[in-house]
Order: sequence, then structure tokens, then C-alpha cells
Amino acid sequence: MNDTGGPALLLSAADVPPVHEFNVEGRSPFLLTCDHYGRLIPRLLGDLGLPESELERHIAWDIGIAGVAEALSKHLDAHLIVQRYSRLVIDCNRPPHAASSIPLISEATTIPGNEGLSRETAATRRAQIFDPYHRRIDDIIDQRGNAGRPTVLVSLHSFTPVYAGIARPWHIGTLYHRDTHLPPLLLKLLRAEGDLVVGDNEPYAVSDETDYTIPVHGEARGLMNTGIEIRQDLISDFAGENAWAERLARILREIEVMLRLV
Repeated sequence: MNDTGGPALLLSAADVPPVHEFNVEGRSPFLLTCDHYGRLIPRLLGDLGLPESELERHIAWDIGIAGVAEALSKHLDAHLIVQRYSRLVIDCNRPPHAASSIPLISEATTIPGNEGLSRETAATRRAQIFDPYHRRIDDIIDQRGNAGRPTVLVSLHSFTPVYAGIARPWHIGTLYHRDTHLPPLLLKLLRAEGDLVVGDNEPYAVSDETDYTIPVHGEARGLMNTGIEIRQDLISDFAGENAWAERLARILREIEVMLRLV
């Protein structure tokens, strides 16, 4: 599948908007985001040339994190902003200039629908999916700031138990770059749980070259921030999703008190 569509044709009236929100009136200082919440593909793009089995895998979305994010939003009374389209269409946690923004290969899978894209079509994917999501996050941070409300950015993700044949031991990881306030507290409290293997910038580390949400919305705006990665086999069903949401809500409430955000 090659580039055949004009720039105005990516999302039609039959496609849902890329941005979805939960608990918009939530009073928590934590603002939750979920870059890889969904695995939708615009109808114009069909299946990107992939079988359904590939579109159900981690290459298309962060398995399990949608349920965790929604439950955590309820438990914390926190505003949650999510992005519904697959990262195979455009990755909303990659700088648009990065090669992985619209991947030609994800892990070992070639993405036929991303081959031969013109600059105009790549720009359309950004304009209709990436930009509205990040513009909404910006707008909400502005609104909260204008209202004198504190904002702590928490970006939610999940990771595969095995990558490139290597098992990953961590149950959960904290991801960060420049913030020296929130991530150490979160790391300390997670490790104090006693039953967790906790990654310190594992299985990934945040950087300006590989990430977008935390560098742009957290660090550049001077907000306390952290990424959270949960191993997917732990959140593969409703019970796991809710158990992790309850645990994170309890820990984040404790951090809220420690940081005097209440």
C-alpha cells in the first residue's frame, strides 16, 4: 500500500476524533496522558497492509494501559487525555522528525501502508492526529495554570514482557529525564511495596530525541512529571488493570501529600 490519498482525506466523518477525555472536571493535581491508548486506523488507510494479528500486538498500541488509565482517572479524580489511533499511523510520543514517528518497520514487522509516503501525507497524519492531541494537552495545562491549579504530568504506558528474545524482569518502571522531584519519590514508594521489581528509567529512558510528551509538556513547561511503564502480562485482564490502578492511586495520593499539593 502506497501513498494515494490527498492531505484532506485522512479522517472522514466516519472516523472518530483522535482525542478522547475522561473526568474533565477532575480536581486532582495529576494530569494523566496516554499516548498509545488506542489502535484505531483511519478508514482511508485500511489495515496498513497488516493482518489483524499484527494490529493486536504491542507494535500497534500499549496493551492493557487503557483500562489502567481509565480506572486510575476515577480513583484519583484526575483528568485523563488519550489518543485513540494506532502508533503505526503516527506515534504521538515521538518527535515528528524522528524516523520512528511513522515507522516503516516496528520490531521485526514491515508496515506496508507506511511505505512511499510523501511529505504532504506525513504532514497530514501529523495535522489530523498528532497535533490535535498535543494541542489539547497544551490547552488544558494553560487552563489549569490560569486557574491557579497545580499540574503534575503523568504519562502512562505499558511494555512487553519479552523483547528481542530477552525477558524483562521489571513489573513497573519510572521514566524521566530532567525532573528530580517526582520520579525519585515514585521510585522510592514503588520499591517500598516489597513485592515489585521496579525499573529506574527501565525498560526505557526519556530523551528529547526519542520522546515527545514528557519533554514538551512536562519539562519545557516546568511541570513535575514522570512516565510510568507497566508490564503487559500484569494488566492483561480487568482484574490486573484495576489492581494496578488502585495501587498507583494509593501511591500517587501519598506523593500528593508529600509534595503538599493537597
